Amino acid sequence: MFRPFSRPLLCLFALYGLLWAMPSWADTVVVAKRIDLPGASLQDVRAQLVPGTDPSSVKVSLHAGKADIPALGWRRVGLTLEGSLRRDVQMRWFFDGTVQLAGAPGGALGNATVNLVVDASANTLEINAVQGGIRIGAAFPLDQPSHAQVNLRNLPAGWLQGMLGTLWAGHITGGKLDADLAVDARNEGLQSSGDFTVADLKYATPTGSLVGDGVAGHGRFAFDGTSRPAQLALNGGLHGGVLQFGSVLARLPAHDVVLDVGADMQHSGFDINHLHVDDADALQVDGTLSVDAKGNLQKLKLDHFQAHFPAAYDRYGQPWLDTMAAPNLHIAGQLDGHLDYAADTWRSFAFHTDGLDIADSTGQMQANGLHGGVDWSAQADKAPTVFGWNQLVLRRVAVPAAQSHWRSHDGGLELQSPLDVPIWKGQVHVTSLEWLPAAVKAQRLSLAANVVGVDMPTLNQTFGWTPFAGTMSGAITGMQWTGDRYALEGELTIKAFDGSAVLTHLATQQPLSDNPVVIGDITLHQLDLAPLTDTFNFGSINGRMDGSIDGLRLVGGNPVAFKASLLAQNGGRISLRAANNLSIVTGGSPASGLQGAVLKLFKTFNYKQMALNGSLQDGVCNLSGLDRDASGYTIVEGSGLPSMRVVGEQSRIDWPVLVHRLKTAAQGSVAER
Repeated sequence: MFRPFSRPLLCLFALYGLLWAMPSWADTVVVAKRIDLPGASLQDVRAQLVPGTDPSSVKVSLHAGKADIPALGWRRVGLTLEGSLRRDVQMRWFFDGTVQLAGAPGGALGNATVNLVVDASANTLEINAVQGGIRIGAAFPLDQPSHAQVNLRNLPAGWLQGMLGTLWAGHITGGKLDADLAVDARNEGLQSSGDFTVADLKYATPTGSLVGDGVAGHGRFAFDGTSRPAQLALNGGLHGGVLQFGSVLARLPAHDVVLDVGADMQHSGFDINHLHVDDADALQVDGTLSVDAKGNLQKLKLDHFQAHFPAAYDRYGQPWLDTMAAPNLHIAGQLDGHLDYAADTWRSFAFHTDGLDIADSTGQMQANGLHGGVDWSAQADKAPTVFGWNQLVLRRVAVPAAQSHWRSHDGGLELQSPLDVPIWKGQVHVTSLEWLPAAVKAQRLSLAANVVGVDMPTLNQTFGWTPFAGTMSGAITGMQWTGDRYALEGELTIKAFDGSAVLTHLATQQPLSDNPVVIGDITLHQLDLAPLTDTFNFGSINGRMDGSIDGLRLVGGNPVAFKASLLAQNGGRISLRAANNLSIVTGGSPASGLQGAVLKLFKTFNYKQMALNGSLQDGVCNLSGLDRDASGYTIVEGSGLPSMRVVGEQSRIDWPVLVHRLKTAAQGSVAER
């Protein structure tokens, strides 16, 4: 792992054989176009030997224009070595001088002091290099210079970039390292093992999917780069700083997180075939995982995990849980289980809790007292499980305590017995529910449920809508789930105003977001206009109305699109106030066609038929009625005497303007133009 700090020096002093015959080589210049050494190549080499002031010493100056060590990812590194070489009475060689590398990763050995001792009787070559507070020590057997014992102190982690760059696409930008290790440099690659301590480590990949900042740790490692993929075993602890792994952001605590890893590494990614993580008060994990060159998760198998909240969420749950569920979650309790995920497909999972509470920051999503669990496999049947809760709250919809029974069978997670969910003084009776986690998204969910006796005043009050008497019932025969969109099959019927409204093609997107989208079609049958207009305080109208609202799209409860057609074709009576409101809301004049004297005598009028059509798109509502002429379109066609006609003059009205006019009318006065 730390090959950059032993092999370059070894390559430099592999020329020491030239110096054994020091007297005859003194005051000599050696020039070589290229010198090839095991695992390294020096080009444009110039070495000069000059007698020193002491008869037993020689001044040495060596320069290589280009030094290549492919295994380390070093290319075209400049080398300058200068110093004094001497031999003592015990026939040991001593070299004291400086070494300068130009273009080495991280600025390695840019200007270092070097001391070398060659002891032939002890079969030892010792090298020590110092650059500021950085210290490197290495010892080699002369008969096996490919093996070294190396000591590193206060080493910039960026000096490792060259070697690590041959194995992964990341870039080290900071950190310090201490290590004691053994190194074997072979033609096939590097082998190394030892102990290390790292502080303030910083790194990142080009895609930003893997990032570390301010990480500290210690441990023991064993690295084997003689085969492909390279193999790494690491056992130790990490603390402080943050680690990003795709969408998972780990904020490491001040205490050690135990880490035991066995991995196969190559430039295109890595496979962790053994993973053990133990953060005592937050998370324990045992399993395997694989990541591609872009940092994308290819495989994750956790044979066991146990999470303790809120610590597990605070340290490891953001931001991916925020993205999956809601931001700024509040979680308390514990969760354990196992999971197997590969090639974008779930293979199995199991979750169990004795007590878990979850809530978002707004309180619109809450799950209190979750207990029990589920156990599912795509290939094998599993024993039945029970999962329950004390209360669920989803966007102001409160679901009281219940228990559900599940079983994994033929790749599906099936509800084993009907589930009754009381809601809005009514009930949802779920007769069947099956989830297929490994299926394509549009086919993952199968649902059948009956809705009985939902109280409309309670429902409307929950969402802050105008309350009106009535009930809702119906049947849901299926559901399609694609991405964040849930589409229901079947229909729901609202009994209100002595008629009915049938809801079909219902769908919702991002149901738990701040602005959920609701889509559907509504068919109206024989609504009694008298209680309808009284409820919305629009003015008195009686008669029966049919119609449709197709392509209704609500965002955050506000309409953004629809195509509506409303028709009262059997006539009735309409008050002067209602007629004036209809006219002014649609851009006409109050009581068109009536004289002032007549207005004093009549407050309600017969009408033959009434119609209003509208389509909303891109913030503009297009309006029409029974017919159209130069003066506008007819909304109400009068009957008898006095004859009256309500005309709308504006066929295109900005939606905010129309909403303002309707609100003004509902406040009890004639709408503003």
